[in-house]
Amino acid sequence: MKKILYRALAALMASSICLSSWAAVTASLDKTRATVGERVRLMVQNTGSSDQQPNISGLQQDFDVLGTQRGSSVQIVNGHMSSQTQLTVLLAPKHDGTIRIAPIQWGADQSNALELVVGAGASNGSNPDPTKPGANTAESQITLSGTLDQKQPYVQSAVVLSLRLNVGVPIAQASLDLQGSSDVLVKQIGQDQQHTESRNGRSYQVIERKYLLIPQRSGAISLKGPVFQAQVQDQTASNNGADIDDFFGSVFGQGMGRLNRPMRPLHLQADAIEMNVLPRPATADASNWLPAQKLTLEESWRPEKGTLHVGEPLTRHLHLSALGVTAGQLPDLAEMMPVPDGIKKYPDQAKNNDGLQGATLQASRDQDIALIASAPGHYVLPALRLAWWDTVNHTQHNIELPERSLDIVPATGTGANYAATGPGAAPPPAATPPVGGIGVDLNSGNSNAGTALLQAARVAQNTPWLWVSLALAVLWLGTLLLWWRTRTPGSRTGVVVAQPRTPGSTPAAPPHASKALAALQQACSANDAPAARQHVLAWAASMWPASPPRGLQAVTERLGDDRFTPPLQQLDRACYTNAAWNGQALAQAFAHAPKAAAAVKAAPQIPDLYA
Repeated sequence: MKKILYRALAALMASSICLSSWAAVTASLDKTRATVGERVRLMVQNTGSSDQQPNISGLQQDFDVLGTQRGSSVQIVNGHMSSQTQLTVLLAPKHDGTIRIAPIQWGADQSNALELVVGAGASNGSNPDPTKPGANTAESQITLSGTLDQKQPYVQSAVVLSLRLNVGVPIAQASLDLQGSSDVLVKQIGQDQQHTESRNGRSYQVIERKYLLIPQRSGAISLKGPVFQAQVQDQTASNNGADIDDFFGSVFGQGMGRLNRPMRPLHLQADAIEMNVLPRPATADASNWLPAQKLTLEESWRPEKGTLHVGEPLTRHLHLSALGVTAGQLPDLAEMMPVPDGIKKYPDQAKNNDGLQGATLQASRDQDIALIASAPGHYVLPALRLAWWDTVNHTQHNIELPERSLDIVPATGTGANYAATGPGAAPPPAATPPVGGIGVDLNSGNSNAGTALLQAARVAQNTPWLWVSLALAVLWLGTLLLWWRTRTPGSRTGVVVAQPRTPGSTPAAPPHASKALAALQQACSANDAPAARQHVLAWAASMWPASPPRGLQAVTERLGDDRFTPPLQQLDRACYTNAAWNGQALAQAFAHAPKAAAAVKAAPQIPDLYA
């Protein structure tokens, strides 16, 4: 009987001091309504003991998780011990609407489901109304909006996004970012513009920033809106806009160190950027795709007038300007410019420039091309034509620089006989050098030749400096002979003799070329057209490092092999139209390394101006 009593007493004591074996998980929000980007606190409590972590990964679909904090407490009341663990998650809604927060799993238990009603708030770019409820919150005093210079751009055309950020509260450690994607290339252009505005008796800092967007495919494209993050004063702190320092000097730098007031994080995201990208039209020029709003091509010559001799350079300056494209998209006019036989062209490095004309991107390309004739005559420089697509009127235009006639005269000092006979005629026979100042023609058969030689000998005897000159000439001839023997192939050890390369042989491919071909085969197997185009251009850049091709059409022309033309054209068409593509034909064409020797023209390091 005593044994049973002891057991009951022990069980009663254990139940009074032990930790409760049951556990309950509950979830709650500090508010049920919020705006996009506004901070919301989610509290998850676990009444009991658990060594596991709650699973909050599902929140990232609708929220930006700004931070988490975990705490626990243990209480003993009248001998009864209880524990509680709480997880606080700081959230910022990504979109408006009613967001359902699914039950959160914590160990073997899960919490209750929640709902949060999210309004558009600051992300819609509207001006805050101080008469409405919540107008004095930090979220309502910061607005972010963006506009595009064109809603329906063509594929690979330049689109300018103008962002406008209005800040009416003190902030610190601020950042503004716009991320690109595989469908849209993003690049900031120009410098941020800043000014101050006053609305409804409140001062606002206005920051304007521009981004360059280049769509890489046609169709509907949605790009996540820009994100603004900062530390703002809490609602209980003063929000006098006059305390804002120079925005990008302080806010985007070290922050406002002099504000010793409670701060909290703020996360705002503007609306998504929607574009309906038009494909490359079938009527556009097949060799060159240049979508622009406006394009001009100008030329100037140096010298403008005057006689041009053989070997003298004539410089042609080309200025190409376009709206709605980048300078990198402008074609290389030096490669496109045809020249007649007998004239060689030597282009200088092009100068590219990108800028803004209002809210539109403006690009320019300036280049000097030297023209040098190797023979006299009359030449006609063909017209230079450039096709481009008008994105405003949706039609193709052709711009042309007219042909130019050039009259080249012989170089000065070549003689009248050469001018009369022209290139290819035999030069006049060289005159016999005089001896002692007396001209002697040994081939004339004149009987007075012996007399002339005797007179020359007498003059030499009476002129000592002639003997000195003769001795120096003999020494110079001996030195020349020794130098010629040392330059003879194989006559000295260590002298490398350059062997001529057999015509039609293929130079060894650079190491990067084989890697690019291997990556190309993988892209063809995956039927990945953009990746295949990238690897083809990478291979071409390793084979032609001095002047890498800018597009697949240029690669086709460099190769000069009909078996590469159809698959490369199919790849180019697939990249521009975003159509389905089969890489089998291209993989078979590049199965064996292309013989680039026929296309690579080994140019001398010093151009031969008279070749």
